[in-house]
Amino acid sequence: MIKAPQQIHIHKLQNGMTVLGEVMPWLESAAFSFSVPAGCQYDPSERLGLASFVCEMVQRGAGSLDSREFIERLESLGVDYGSSTSVFHTHFNGAMPAERIYEALAVYRDVIRNPWLPGDQIEDARQVGIQEIRSLDDDLSQRVLLQLRLRQYGQPSGRWSHGTFEGVNAVDSNDIGTFFERHYQPDGLILTIAGNIDWPILVKSVETMFGDWTGKATNPIVETAPIRGSLHIPFESQQVHIGIACPTRTYNDPDYFLARAATGVLSDGMSSRLFSELREKRGLCYSVFASLHSVLTQACVVAYVGTGTDRAQQSLDALVEQLVKLREGVSESELGRFKIQIRSSLVMQQESSRSRAGSIAGDWMHLGRVRTLNELTDVINGLTVECVNKFLDENPYEKFNLVTLGPEPLEMNHAASQTST
Repeated sequence: MIKAPQQIHIHKLQNGMTVLGEVMPWLESAAFSFSVPAGCQYDPSERLGLASFVCEMVQRGAGSLDSREFIERLESLGVDYGSSTSVFHTHFNGAMPAERIYEALAVYRDVIRNPWLPGDQIEDARQVGIQEIRSLDDDLSQRVLLQLRLRQYGQPSGRWSHGTFEGVNAVDSNDIGTFFERHYQPDGLILTIAGNIDWPILVKSVETMFGDWTGKATNPIVETAPIRGSLHIPFESQQVHIGIACPTRTYNDPDYFLARAATGVLSDGMSSRLFSELREKRGLCYSVFASLHSVLTQACVVAYVGTGTDRAQQSLDALVEQLVKLREGVSESELGRFKIQIRSSLVMQQESSRSRAGSIAGDWMHLGRVRTLNELTDVINGLTVECVNKFLDENPYEKFNLVTLGPEPLEMNHAASQTST
């Protein structure tokens, strides 16, 4: 049950920046999320990792604060802060006591508009990027899933933001400055704020901080075709990592929550089909899950299993079997468990300004509007076994992309034909 009628507000600045707010008066906190249209889709092919590099650099001194003073200022305000880069945006977010929201926004105004980009810290920032890439290389399951996403979506939608060693090592001060000037722009920037806020005062403050900001239009991105088929990554190990994917409905599709319910039956919780069938009953693997992943214009169901070399083929066969079998339908009890879990997550959003700020930003990016928690609750409550099973019958999981990492390649029925179109 929602604690109070939701108050979601929208304000658009003349420079193209959008401000979204949800008033949550029962909280003592407030949270913000800046989504700057400066994602890794804009990385030049020979500078993969540049967007993340710039994200790191803009936080190494901004406005009147040097790198250390920037951190000390946020800590003095009680801000729990973070940053990340995705395909389409660079994100800066934070949560704090509600009365500190305006001071925190002023700090990030300078991060986004007036960073120092200090040349004497480029090598330190480069080492941060290199360590992030190394951490991915050490995580074999992530290597598989990232390659799977790249093949499923193509360039640049399938990119991962960390880039490559070659790309990060090639970045220089000119690359950083040029990327910042071109892509840290107000047009398309989304600022979401949730918590115990006064909306009229907040709008006035944001207009003062960002209303005079202007920028230049960004050139459109050309998408490349995905790659269908199987890929094996040779790696001498006693473990095998297996990832498969197939297309499904995007977040802005009317049938998205039907697809999400099906994935939930597969993998949400220890009572889900994949966990109980592959791990508990058959003892084939140490890890198995499936999830629904959506970018703006594409979406896929991704499934993963980690196992030993002696059971790798059996694990892959069993994973595909469960995905294909889903077409036969879900049960009332399975759908009921999924609905309980989703409703629980919506209740938890009421208690977290940070979670709600992120959710609002995601809605705006994908839908161009914000769903209220009441609207989402109604959608979840309206799911029936009949509608989910009809969706599964008309949209079976098939023609999978396959990526494996281990000593030997595996074989899979239902695989997509090898193609780049």
